[in-house]
Amino acid sequence: MPEANAVYRLGLDVGGTNLRLGVFSDLVLVEETRFQANYSAICKQYPPAQAWQTILQVTADAIRPLLHKYPAIHSLGIGFPGFIDPNTGVLAQSPNLPGLKEVNLGHDLSSLLGVNVRVENDANAAAYGEYCQLDRPAGGLLYVGLGTGVGAGLVVNGQVWAGHHGYALEAGHIIVVPEGRLCGCGNQGCVEQYASATGISQAYADLTGQTLTAQAIAEVAQQGDNHAQAVYADAGSKLAQMLASVLKVVDVENVLIGGGVVAAWPLMSAAFEQRFEHDLIPVLRGKVTAQITRSGDIAGMQGAALLAA
Repeated sequence: MPEANAVYRLGLDVGGTNLRLGVFSDLVLVEETRFQANYSAICKQYPPAQAWQTILQVTADAIRPLLHKYPAIHSLGIGFPGFIDPNTGVLAQSPNLPGLKEVNLGHDLSSLLGVNVRVENDANAAAYGEYCQLDRPAGGLLYVGLGTGVGAGLVVNGQVWAGHHGYALEAGHIIVVPEGRLCGCGNQGCVEQYASATGISQAYADLTGQTLTAQAIAEVAQQGDNHAQAVYADAGSKLAQMLASVLKVVDVENVLIGGGVVAAWPLMSAAFEQRFEHDLIPVLRGKVTAQITRSGDIAGMQGAALLAA
């Protein structure tokens, strides 16, 4: 039961196929719920205007029970995938949610729910959550999330660095294979097309003609499937290539990798470490290590909740 004098914050982490909601008291997760909300399917099934209204209703329906249970919720933050203007909250585009352009989730949800809503890029929210869990390191933090897509966020001096237009650290769209697979952002060969769950599934289909989820591919890889093992090794290598490039521009103390795909990290780690060491600028070798997050994958919800406050 909610405590009478407690201050609660609600954070949402929006993925391509589900919605996670966490109620927090400071850094403590009080309650977590999951809501089946396949936004990708909605965007493919309906015209953009109808898809947006459906997404708003689905999201509001997921939130309302928690607002009712915790009437002392003081703030509501959402980590949402896409290019979000930090000044207006407008979503310019979401590469993995086709058709969504120039919509304002925070404004529209506030109107539906009667509470203020702050929307952040999902990777920025996760980066801030990880940063706070590390007790706000002075050397900054770079976070990369491997899920339906590949996102990244940077926190320095306590601030998420979103860039002038709000689209900084879109590392998932760094090109690692010139003229490679077409990406939802409009470019070709982005690392997202190789190191995300979607990219891993596509790579396995290209090799075998068989369409499986990334999780299923990990399972057959562990059973000895050579194609599945090769796909995960390539994902690790492409991820390392991207990270080494980013670190030539952004020098931070901490690099963390999270998201659902890291459940299969043992299939990626050897190729990642080999390519990462090779591609890092020599002066950084031995000084920068990339680690898998141990946050229990709550950072996205937590960061959204804290940033909203």
